[in-house]
Amino acid sequence: MNLPTLKSFAVAALIAGASLAASAQDLKIGYINGERVLRESAPAKAAQGKLETEFGRRERELAEDGNRLKAAADKLDKEGPALSEGERTRRQRELVEQDRDIQRKRRAFQEDLNQRKNEELANVVERANRVIKQIFETEKYDLILQEGVVFAGPRVDITDKVIRTLNNAAGGK
Repeated sequence: MNLPTLKSFAVAALIAGASLAASAQDLKIGYINGERVLRESAPAKAAQGKLETEFGRRERELAEDGNRLKAAADKLDKEGPALSEGERTRRQRELVEQDRDIQRKRRAFQEDLNQRKNEELANVVERANRVIKQIFETEKYDLILQEGVVFAGPRVDITDKVIRTLNNAAGGK
């Protein structure tokens, strides 16, 4: 490239950059911390409470089963030397069977809990997305970002607005 062409190119790049900067100032951008929404919003807290109510009894029963097993194992350790070989072996087998049963119940409990957590989480995410879309449309945002943002200043962070709107909607239901 010769010098006049390079100058023309540089001027064109400066003009394009200036017009992009001017149009970027007109952009309305928002950022949402999705993790905070799922932790702090009323629907998320309600879902957590619902899960605790739904699964609390089973969780307590599993803890009680585990405590009983531990007590039985401690008792066997204490009484073991005085027991006959056959009695000690029988009680050890019983403890192993009880442990297997408790582990099976724990796995089933965890699977059920995870499935319900995912269902409740999906419900909260769906509601949050509706609120975000409503804010996007009514306040005429050009772009709302959620994941993959390295830094977002408080001027563009609309997480509190989303949480407030979700909380107001939850209170109205």
